[in-house]
Amino acid sequence: MYKYLFGPVPSRRLGISLGVDLVPRKVCSLDCVYCEVGKTTKLTTDQKEYIPLEKLKKELTHYFQNNPDPDYITFSGYGEPTLNRRIGDVMQFIKQIKPHIPMAVLTNGTLLNQKEVRDALLKADLILPSLDAATKVGFEKINRPDPLLDIDEIIQGLIDFSAEYTGKIWLEVFILPDYNTNEQELRALKEAILKIKPTTIQLNTLDRPGTLDGLRGATTEELEKVKDFWNLPNVEIVAAVAKRKTNTAYRKDVANAILETIDRRPCTLEDLHTILGLHVNEINKYLGVLEEANKIEIVKRERGNFYKKTE
Repeated sequence: MYKYLFGPVPSRRLGISLGVDLVPRKVCSLDCVYCEVGKTTKLTTDQKEYIPLEKLKKELTHYFQNNPDPDYITFSGYGEPTLNRRIGDVMQFIKQIKPHIPMAVLTNGTLLNQKEVRDALLKADLILPSLDAATKVGFEKINRPDPLLDIDEIIQGLIDFSAEYTGKIWLEVFILPDYNTNEQELRALKEAILKIKPTTIQLNTLDRPGTLDGLRGATTEELEKVKDFWNLPNVEIVAAVAKRKTNTAYRKDVANAILETIDRRPCTLEDLHTILGLHVNEINKYLGVLEEANKIEIVKRERGNFYKKTE
């Protein structure tokens, strides 16, 4: 069992992805209302060596000595990976031992206004930043940022990075009805996107329960309306979670462990994390596949959202 690696998991966008977690749970510069990992417990923009570099090297070395290569190595996890000031050193180490495996970074983009962060991410093959709002009001409503963050500076950081980076940028915009779907916000987002010039704009929406009650994901029709409103050539709606039968690295033992656990009693995401000892990101991926197969359902209770087997 690894402490800082998770998966490989069936990813919507990256195939079979090995996750690398660079910060403890849940250290982030944002406290997004929709976050599937849960509420941010340490809201910060402080960059530190949250996970010692040597410990990450040790786990990565052991993993690749004992497992097949994934499609991607993805920096994501419990919080914002660029908060770890050694992220560039970790990527350099991976390039040395596994130069043929592409690396992706899932980032909220909040620190890209710093040149040292941009320089570190130049080593990655794919950057997946997010931008859910382009106005101060919208940013604070949906992303609930650290007070030191400014949305205009964040957007400028994305613009600067896009001008310097030679790889692909898949900009994710998380559409949440009643949060960032009004005309003013959508126009501001389009203006920012035109300046950032990402390779692709990916529209996403709520899949797992967020941190607030009453949230709902956008329908396909609502996502299509946003796409039509922007009228940009490189906008796509993120496909549903990959089907199990097409994922050769789909771990049936993980799926069965989840099903066996909730068959005894319904569990929250945190319950499953505690019982199974798996990273919540990994659990979430399998919950998505199981839910799509109609093998589980969500029941809302006082303590939160519980997963149970379908009858």
